[in-house]
Amino acid sequence: MFKSRHLPAHLALFFVNALYGANHVLAKGVMPRYLSPNVFILFRIAGATLLFWIVKSIVARKEKVERKDLAKIALCALFGVTMNQLFFFHGLNLSSSINSGIYMSVNPIIVVILSMFILRERISFLRGFGVVLGTVATILLTLTASTGKGDSSLGDLFLFINAVSYAIYLVMAKPIMSKYSPLTVITWVFTFGLVYVLIFPPTLMDLAQAQLEVIPADAWGKITYVIVGVTFMTYLLTMYGLKYLSPATSSVYIYFQPILVITFAYLFLALGVADDYTQTITWPKLGYMLLIFLAVYLTAKTDRS
Repeated sequence: MFKSRHLPAHLALFFVNALYGANHVLAKGVMPRYLSPNVFILFRIAGATLLFWIVKSIVARKEKVERKDLAKIALCALFGVTMNQLFFFHGLNLSSSINSGIYMSVNPIIVVILSMFILRERISFLRGFGVVLGTVATILLTLTASTGKGDSSLGDLFLFINAVSYAIYLVMAKPIMSKYSPLTVITWVFTFGLVYVLIFPPTLMDLAQAQLEVIPADAWGKITYVIVGVTFMTYLLTMYGLKYLSPATSSVYIYFQPILVITFAYLFLALGVADDYTQTITWPKLGYMLLIFLAVYLTAKTDRS
């Protein structure tokens, strides 16, 4: 049960994962056909950073961030933007959109583990059992990699690292959120993240080789959706959710992603706006997904936010 005054925060987090669910399918169609993962990441982070600064200058009060907190935010940016995006897009480029959605669902389990060590949160027997169950299910899912069309062991490893880095970000950002407004935090997080991506050597080399003039209008539409919907909106709404809910509760909504990814895979295929990724949906994957759902439920059961 959740507190009624926190309903907007819960709705925001569900909307975030709906946007992410569509992204797993739509972004897959852009890479590597039109953009390399590195260039796609640069567009995504640069566009979102610009939007955050514009909105902050218009609607947000001037809020000075202490130097010691800027260092913490810079570390959040490393895990929450740079590593998260690099491993997600490279993983999605190699593996299937279905696998990416399933791997993101292990995020709550990782958050519980990290919260125990970093935030000193207590872990109950049910949570401990959930962590073990989720770990086993994830290992079994990984062992099935490369057995189907569109699967990749390396891609799945990248997707798992992406889930871990995002979990670290959620835990690290929570204390900072209690001190500053969500918009201030996320603006600075993306500013540092953009710097990291720009100094990542392959980024500018790939940009120099990109043939932007051949990208069709529908692909630009998907790129715009990723920048505005899946980056600007999702990170802002996630920060809003973290303002009122614990990292464990915030991460629980990620378990909707596999269901949403599968739904969007069939929907976008029917509408003709995405390639066919439904062949990567297998019964073993669905079984491991259900095990992960059960594990997530157990790890979140004692959270009261």
